[in-house]
Amino acid sequence: MDHSRVPVLEALREFRRRGDVAYGPPGHKQGRGVDPRVAEVLGVDVFRSDVLLLNGLDDRRQSHAVLNEAQELMADAVGAEQAFFSTCGSSLSVKTAMLAVAGPGEKLLLSRNAHKSVIAAVVVNGVEPIWVHPEFDTERHLAHPPEPDDVRRRLREHPDAKGMLLITPVDWGTCADVRGVARVCHEFDVPLILDEAWGAHLPFHPGLPAWGMDAEADLVVTSVHKMGGAIEQSSVFHLQYDRVSPEVLKQREDLLGTTSASTLVYASLDGWRRQMVERGYELLDAALHRAERIRTSIGDLPGLRPMGREVVEEGLAADVDPLKIVVDVRELGISGMQAAEWLRANRRVDVGGSDTCRISASITHADDDGTEKILLDALSALVDGADSIERQPAVHLPEPPDLELEQAMLPREAFFAEVEHVPAGRAAGRVSAEMISPYPPGVPAIVPGEVITDAVLDYLRSGVEHGVLIPDAADSSVRTLRVVARR
Repeated sequence: MDHSRVPVLEALREFRRRGDVAYGPPGHKQGRGVDPRVAEVLGVDVFRSDVLLLNGLDDRRQSHAVLNEAQELMADAVGAEQAFFSTCGSSLSVKTAMLAVAGPGEKLLLSRNAHKSVIAAVVVNGVEPIWVHPEFDTERHLAHPPEPDDVRRRLREHPDAKGMLLITPVDWGTCADVRGVARVCHEFDVPLILDEAWGAHLPFHPGLPAWGMDAEADLVVTSVHKMGGAIEQSSVFHLQYDRVSPEVLKQREDLLGTTSASTLVYASLDGWRRQMVERGYELLDAALHRAERIRTSIGDLPGLRPMGREVVEEGLAADVDPLKIVVDVRELGISGMQAAEWLRANRRVDVGGSDTCRISASITHADDDGTEKILLDALSALVDGADSIERQPAVHLPEPPDLELEQAMLPREAFFAEVEHVPAGRAAGRVSAEMISPYPPGVPAIVPGEVITDAVLDYLRSGVEHGVLIPDAADSSVRTLRVVARR
């Protein structure tokens, strides 16, 4: 296919050339009605490009097939049979993908280290989750993706499961053996869905971990805004084989997605695909060399321990994305959250993620010598200034078995059950009616329907005292918990 083509951007350019005057949404009428004070910050071209697809970039009948052509080009670029754009972010795309495989009351295997958006999908969709527990790294207090044998064991225990949802790479860059898990799923004739939100760049350089389509996954969801060059909420479904019906996927997306899709998202997805096909190897090759220099330099700083391929050599993960710089800061006597706050306040550096143990920084094709120097200078300053950071109460990190809670009710049933609020001191042994997710990274410590334990309560309460955010709990202080009422 001709990857110099960018159908959405070409249609937008033609819309401007024709000088069409729209009498439908958006109400700002391509920026003519925008408040100048808003345009001063956002730029008027953002509004000029905010055009409807129907009766805008294309006609009422979509006879120019603008979106279809852009999606066909995307599929060809990444080796998928079909691709579908979404403007609602991968949080909604994952919900759609799950619903395309398993309906209400049906079983679906899920990695228990899933992001809260996946757990929300379990509640919304009404599926019965069959948890596949991750490979837990005790030394780093880190959950890596589950292994093929873990998936095989759960499929043998639940032969009526409709498929598997696997998260890879995880927020911290470690990756699953996707091909191994896919082949296990296919032995049982069920599809593998990948939540590959952090992996949009993987198809475009052999030095990166395996891309889901190449590794035999059936359906892959990517967030192109995370490691690619599209704007926020840019998501793509990639589909191959016949285990997931494209018709069903489209219908489920229509059920959950917006009817007011953003042309800005479509255009940025279209342009990013062209850039990657034309220059992706070159750009990502430079990023890979830059990331390796950064990781080596960080390793020379006292008190900082960057994570590298040792997690693979130790058998804890199948691979690791080298563009994700993950740095353990505990030897400085502080938490990753404290490090993140200090870097923002003192160096105007915003890291990508942080938790009790570490911080992370994503290196992409957009980085240059300037951003490389800024990051290294900031981390060097952090090492020098760590003694001045006020010590906070320690977070009581649980042992791995303590994170595997009993599932007493289906998440949907517990979430919509009659509830009561009880003090934390009386919550152990009760069934949670809410999701409680220390953020970041947003992986729930408690899922609706799970039995609350003292060990997890101690972890959450100590986390709050340290400064951990728990935004989804009814009581973010975790002094009280929302539990299923006793009959």
